[in-house]
Amino acid sequence: MLTATNLRKEYGSLVAVDDVNLEIETGEFATIVGPSGCGKTTLLRMLAGHLEPTSGRSI
Repeated sequence: MLTATNLRKEYGSLVAVDDVNLEIETGEFATIVGPSGCGKTTLLRMLAGHLEPTSGRSI
């Protein structure tokens, strides 16, 4: 299972990801969609552990 609780990432005054909560069960597939620049890659990098969130946590 993958759980994200209150994930937030800030770059100075820019908020790239704000208060994301999600839970993906083992065996489930999830898709993250949105326009360019909305924080999709930043979110994936935090979930993978390659980027430290400003606040919140993922397990």
